Amino acid sequence: MRTRPSPRTRGSRRAHRIRGTRRRATARLTAALLGAAALLVSACSPGNPATPSGRTVQAALAALPRTTPAALTPYYGQRLRWRECGVPGFECATMKAPLDYADPDAGTVRLAVARKKATGTAGRLGSLLVNPGGPGGSAVDYLQQYAGLGYPARIRARYDMVAMDPRGVARSEPVKCLDGRRMDAYTQTDMTPDDQRERDALVAADRRFAESCGAHSARLLRHVSTVEAARDMDILRSVLGDRRLNYVGASYGTFLGATYAGLFPERVGRMVLDGAMDPSLDARRMNLDQTAGFETAFQAFAKDCVRRSDCPLGGRGATPARVGDRLRAFFRELDARPLPAGDADGRRLGEALATTGVIAAMYDEGAWAQLREALTSAIKERDGAGLLSLADTYYERGADGHYSNLMMANAAVNCLDLPSAFSGPEEVEKALPAFEKASPVFGPGLAWASLNCAYWPVRATGEPHRIEAKGAAPIVVVGTVRDPATPYRWARSLAGQLSSARLLTYAGDGHTAYGRGSGCVDTAIDTYLLRGTPPPSGKRCS
Repeated sequence: MRTRPSPRTRGSRRAHRIRGTRRRATARLTAALLGAAALLVSACSPGNPATPSGRTVQAALAALPRTTPAALTPYYGQRLRWRECGVPGFECATMKAPLDYADPDAGTVRLAVARKKATGTAGRLGSLLVNPGGPGGSAVDYLQQYAGLGYPARIRARYDMVAMDPRGVARSEPVKCLDGRRMDAYTQTDMTPDDQRERDALVAADRRFAESCGAHSARLLRHVSTVEAARDMDILRSVLGDRRLNYVGASYGTFLGATYAGLFPERVGRMVLDGAMDPSLDARRMNLDQTAGFETAFQAFAKDCVRRSDCPLGGRGATPARVGDRLRAFFRELDARPLPAGDADGRRLGEALATTGVIAAMYDEGAWAQLREALTSAIKERDGAGLLSLADTYYERGADGHYSNLMMANAAVNCLDLPSAFSGPEEVEKALPAFEKASPVFGPGLAWASLNCAYWPVRATGEPHRIEAKGAAPIVVVGTVRDPATPYRWARSLAGQLSSARLLTYAGDGHTAYGRGSGCVDTAIDTYLLRGTPPPSGKRCS
């Protein structure tokens, strides 16, 4: 199976709830996956994060000096030139940041910014920066397609809604790797190799991907870390004229926001971290924990499946365990005999793309009906088009065969932020039993998908660490109990690290919580954003 190439795939930020027909369900899934890339859960208790070897992570991210270095003054003092950018009501600008913060005179990176001004005239609260996750998700797209239109009217009335594509992403000097045709081949790579020939093919695919990124984006690859992106956010705060940063981030966006808080605790305004990540985990632990998270989500789907007549994995006497057995058997069939999918470019539905399609639907329980329909077409009618469409949505592949740079940026950031989960296929093979135990359905593929950073052309600059952000204003950390991509224990762990965190729990399914239909969650977050009053720590919503 091939998910987005990363040592730890990270989740997305969904839009405010989209209601309606199956057509709208597809749009809703697109919103859920905007910036998506799978994530993982901390297996350690809050306040005692540990690596798989049991070593406690003691180091905490250190705050930067409060005084802006003289070499950065021109960046902090720049003025943005706003212009129309093709979407009514929104305006765009380009912000400059140093390519290398250690050497600010060594060149710049140009970052795309968009905003929608507050609709009200009284009681304005400054800017609210939003990030949908990824890494690699376009924050500008998210703002223009969802947040700037779908956030509650009273939030949009008092805040300028703002987004910036992080360095290397979308409009901000995007990382470039394979073209569409080669990406098609890459996403179809067999991620559950059965013999040495297939293992060699998988390793070769990861090497080609990494070498292509190195050849086409050599200048950027050493400078797309989360720490650098967080420092870019502080420049944006300054040029927008805000004394503090107000921020809503989800999935990877929570790691980005928490990193900002760790670096600039005294500049934290009202900050919501929804679908939280745990920065204290290493890449292997994260991938293993996320594997368990997707199994939890799949079990929820399976329990729903056995109650429905339109689920082809159910039927008389079916149990959730039987649903998993049938899905694995279906994947094995596709591994041997891919299905036609009516694709203009001749792609067929094999095991890799089918598994990605199923994983895509795990992000949002609202997509389960679409998944049941796609599975019915594939299993009973031998038509793979529905599952292929879900996979294409996940990968942000257009009908013209063009991919966004989501997968490229995802790998570039992840491989820089943490050392590789595995150094080679031998280590993956040793870890397979643990991954299979975590998820009989998804475990083997997610284990092999963790290998790609072993061949990355740039050494990682980050390490697992705690983020305490001592002195920061209250930060709201949100966790969903059955979140597949950012399992709930991650939220508990991050809330245990941040000195001013308030943990808000959503006892539900799907990825992230804000705007998913829980009035309890939405009211708590809206009240915090508007009044600055965080929910009581430990508040639980359904």
